[in-house]
Amino acid sequence: MSSLSMLSSSSSSGVRSWRTAFLTLRDETLASPPPSAILNLLQHLLFSNSQSLIAAAPDLPSHEIASDIIFLMELVPTCSDAGEDTSLTFINMCHLIHDVCQRVSLEINSPSWALMLDTFGTMVESFLGKAGSKRVFSENAARFKAVMECVETVRFLVSVYHRKCSLPENVQLVKFLLRIVSCSHAELYSLSHSSGNQRYTPEIGKRIPRHNSLWEVQTIAFTMIAAVFSRDGSSFPGDIWQSTMEVLRKVMDTLASKSVLVEDTIMSRFYISLLHCLHVVLTNPKGPLSDHVAGFVAALRIFFIYGLTYRTALAVPGAVHRQGPSSVNHGLSSTEPSKNDSGPYRPPHLRKKNGSGVRRHKAQDSRSSSDNESSVVDFTSSDSDYSDTDGSAKDSDSLQMSKARLAAIACIQDLCQADPKSFTAQWTMILPTNDVLQLRKYEATLMTCLLFDPYVKARIASAATLAAMLDGPSSIFLQVAEYKESPKCGSFTALSSSLGQILMQLHTGILYLLRHETHGGLLVSLFKILMLLISSTPYARMPEELLPTVIMSLRARVEEGFPFKSDQTSLLVVALSCLTAALSTSPSSPKVKEMFLDEISAGFSGAQRKPSVLFTLFQYAEKSTSPAISFEALQIIMIECEAGSGVWMAFRAVSHNYPNIMVECWEQVSTIVYGFLRATPEVPARQWKGHSGNTVGSLGEKTLTAAVKVLDECLRAISGYKGTEEILDDRLLDTPFTSDCMRQKKISSAPSYGLENTKETTGDEPKASESGSEQWCEAIEKHIPLILWHTSPMVRAATVTCFAGITSSVFFSLTKEKQDFILSSLINAAVNDEVPSVRSAGCRAIGVITCFPQISQSAETLQKFILAVESNTHDPLVLVRITASWALANICDSLRHCISGFSSERHSLVALLIDCALRLTKDGDKIKSNAVRALGNLSRFLQNRSPSGIHDKSVNCVGLSTPTNSVEVLSSSSDKRYGVRFASNLNQPLPLGDSDWPERMVQAFLSCVTTGNVKVQWNVCHALSNLFLNETLRLQDMDWCFIVQSVILYLEAMFMIATIWAFWSQNHLSRGWAPSVFSILLLLLRDSSNFKIRIQAAAALSVPASVLDYGRSFSDVVQGLEHIFENFGLDQISSPSSFKYRVALEKQLTATMLHVLSLASSSDHQPLKDFLVKKAAFLEEWFKALCSSLGETSTQPEADRKKEMISLAVQSLTEVYESRNHHSVAQKFRNLTNNKS
Repeated sequence: MSSLSMLSSSSSSGVRSWRTAFLTLRDETLASPPPSAILNLLQHLLFSNSQSLIAAAPDLPSHEIASDIIFLMELVPTCSDAGEDTSLTFINMCHLIHDVCQRVSLEINSPSWALMLDTFGTMVESFLGKAGSKRVFSENAARFKAVMECVETVRFLVSVYHRKCSLPENVQLVKFLLRIVSCSHAELYSLSHSSGNQRYTPEIGKRIPRHNSLWEVQTIAFTMIAAVFSRDGSSFPGDIWQSTMEVLRKVMDTLASKSVLVEDTIMSRFYISLLHCLHVVLTNPKGPLSDHVAGFVAALRIFFIYGLTYRTALAVPGAVHRQGPSSVNHGLSSTEPSKNDSGPYRPPHLRKKNGSGVRRHKAQDSRSSSDNESSVVDFTSSDSDYSDTDGSAKDSDSLQMSKARLAAIACIQDLCQADPKSFTAQWTMILPTNDVLQLRKYEATLMTCLLFDPYVKARIASAATLAAMLDGPSSIFLQVAEYKESPKCGSFTALSSSLGQILMQLHTGILYLLRHETHGGLLVSLFKILMLLISSTPYARMPEELLPTVIMSLRARVEEGFPFKSDQTSLLVVALSCLTAALSTSPSSPKVKEMFLDEISAGFSGAQRKPSVLFTLFQYAEKSTSPAISFEALQIIMIECEAGSGVWMAFRAVSHNYPNIMVECWEQVSTIVYGFLRATPEVPARQWKGHSGNTVGSLGEKTLTAAVKVLDECLRAISGYKGTEEILDDRLLDTPFTSDCMRQKKISSAPSYGLENTKETTGDEPKASESGSEQWCEAIEKHIPLILWHTSPMVRAATVTCFAGITSSVFFSLTKEKQDFILSSLINAAVNDEVPSVRSAGCRAIGVITCFPQISQSAETLQKFILAVESNTHDPLVLVRITASWALANICDSLRHCISGFSSERHSLVALLIDCALRLTKDGDKIKSNAVRALGNLSRFLQNRSPSGIHDKSVNCVGLSTPTNSVEVLSSSSDKRYGVRFASNLNQPLPLGDSDWPERMVQAFLSCVTTGNVKVQWNVCHALSNLFLNETLRLQDMDWCFIVQSVILYLEAMFMIATIWAFWSQNHLSRGWAPSVFSILLLLLRDSSNFKIRIQAAAALSVPASVLDYGRSFSDVVQGLEHIFENFGLDQISSPSSFKYRVALEKQLTATMLHVLSLASSSDHQPLKDFLVKKAAFLEEWFKALCSSLGETSTQPEADRKKEMISLAVQSLTEVYESRNHHSVAQKFRNLTNNKS
């Protein structure tokens, strides 16, 4: 009872003392005493009895404590004005506030928060500004401790108060912390320079001890900055982010300037907090980083080897990984067993001449490391920093240092993702250019971490950073790489050579790790890196052995397997995906082809068989054909099918990229696929929820589909399948000026067919055709019957797709029975199958085969194809309508090429095609583009016997009349499983001569050019070219004024060029007649941002053969082309992808310009001739430049054709100038002709 009484009495006494002291202080300061008097009052009333006041604080109300603390801080500005040293007063004040805040939870409002931060900042600047190396240790230590107490007080308040902090308060907090970091950093920098090079002297060791408290201050500050940015960094203003980056950059630059780091617990914590803060700030950039990237990379790379001990360079870098992560110490290598002296490695300039020097250095290092430290840049650790008995402390420090390495690698990844463009310039700093498997202390790279770091998380982080660097824009950046032997030391190395060396070293290191690494997670990352490397490396400019080495290394890894059973399936699939990517690289490698030929010549059986890629693929494929397949093997196949990779995908890659070897491999492929088809039972497919029309079957279904695709690819390779995109007998662009820039795009989903293809054969084609015929016969007899009627829609679709890969020569080398089998299978799939994907595959194959010349000669087959495709254009699924419209356009193209005239019984087919295509022009853009192509193909050869134009009709919203005639076709909803899905009135022929098809087609073209995308517009231009080639149409006699007005108004809004409307309205619309569709072509040619559209528009304008064909638009065409040429150099290229078409556009414009100028003399339009006289000077210079470019022509026949076109144009202009009595101008143009000849 007495003890409680005494305790209560003591508590009451302490409360009275607190209140008396602060009341007295408040009363005394009311009279505004001088600063010196306030210092004395503080010392007498508070600091002399601080312990009892601190002990009494918990017994007082928190709001009273907070009020008194704020009052105390309000006195700081007054105390700062005192002439004498205020350091002791501020130190005592910091101590009092710190201890009170540790015992009492204070509620501080926003104004008080700002005052506290500002007061602490003022005191810290006072402490660090007056601290220095010339002061005794006790004075500096007291000041540093006070700084620490300021920061700890704020940290304690934030830990309780942060949930209530507003954004402005957090901004104030960050500014305060940056102020603390800047002051402490400047102090540490000053102390490090004042110590000079005397780090080992005894007095320096006594005067300049470790400044651990300042490092801890910065550690706390950076930790708090990171926490604030993690909470509210996205809301911070840009200037706060920029200020933070500048402070971080200053600290990191100091580290980079010295290139060495301190290896102990305190400094490790500092580095971790610094790097974590940098990581958080970089994840949400608020400004440009280009000025900081180089500096940060230079500082971060020195952390790659932080905390790792170097005794000897590793001769075999994979040794540590083969032992597993648990058996690896934090040192990078073990000591050399051949040496008896196992002392630490010393650089030559630090070695003593006598034998005892090593021991003395060891003792000296131990003393200096434990007793003194001038700065972060002055000390490095050695093995002697720890005794043999402090293993636990050493392991703890090793873990901390590994975390610092991990944080630095994360920052590298942040920089790469935040500013990839600037970061690519630093690749040579952090990626190896030579000897990647050799460990070097002063040339550490990310590959050093990946190869040698004993900390698994650091290696995984290195792998993730490498993957981030290789992904995205860098894949384009690496296309300039070119490998050359390393130049002499000090010589200039081009960027392309540096990148080539980097890629070579990355391949070397990654392939080595794939062979020796055992950690499953890291192996996944390594395979990802290799996948990105394969896709980014231009193997054609690398050593020819590189790609075969990659392929053989992957084969070896697949055969070797993986150590942990849990990783077997997933890692095998990833490895096979990498192998597929390597086999799919384009262009194909001659060295890989040679390797495959050697494997084939050596055979795939026998005891002396060498390891081969093809044998490995055959071996793994055969495992899946066994009826007693194990559950683990089933898992492998399931995962590889779901991931779209595996053995079958690798087979497809070989077939697609190296087709010449597939004839030799056909026997093995056929046997394996056939065995698999027979061994796989049919199972019902299950629907995948949320994906209507798309089924995902069971394990056997997926694998079977992959096997069918392999069969498809092999047949295509053996048949000589090329995959050209379009028929090549279209001569719209085939002029002397454009023939050298025509590009043949090749794709894998379209056939190699056409009239010219059948004429232009090589010596190897008959052999290929014969070989392909044999394989196709075998597939039709053995494989396809097993899967064509499979219950799985995926399998059926893949089977029907096989027919889309057959070529014309192979198809017609088959027997009539097999041809009929293919045709009936396609029609049945397109018409009667219930699954949209199968019908789509049928339409795709029909679109291929219909372009074979002999097919179009069969009226019965053609009718079945047309009806099958037309029925699918009504399908509700867009993907089916896209394929059907593509096939429809091919059918129309085939008719144009193979049929010169039509009998009356075929009119109904053509009418059906016209109505179907017109209906599809109102569908989506992908369908619309095919529909326009179909109409263009039809418009080229249909005969118009009624010379009527478009008359007055009701117009829709865009001024286009609505078509009235169409052929009725029943909806596809009336189909049945095994019945016919369509019916039409084909028995009622529609006479083409009496139809209004030209009007309806032109309306559709002009509507599509205003509503379609760039591909639709391109096809419109192409279709109008075909329309102009129809000799039965007289476009100049057709009045389409109301259509052109509407389209021009729309294009004006689309191009946002007001002068277009003014130009055309002044010249044409006011006259009561329109410039027809030529106006639309000129608008596209002048104002479209897509160069391919402009090329096709220019080509279309060159089609009419006479002035009469141009009609009253001829003058507009000539003037429009001249205006375009005069301003051609001012054109702005909107996208980089258009740049490659600039030359082609200029050449097509040249050909069109020469064509219309050659017709100018035939025109009697006097304003046009006046215009040509006005532009004579420009035309003269243009012809001079054109004539001077003839020397660049590669062949003489082509040069002669160009000279002929130029001569015709110059001769025509000469006649124009003579007729206008400009004889001097005419003579200049005659001279052009004479000089050219």
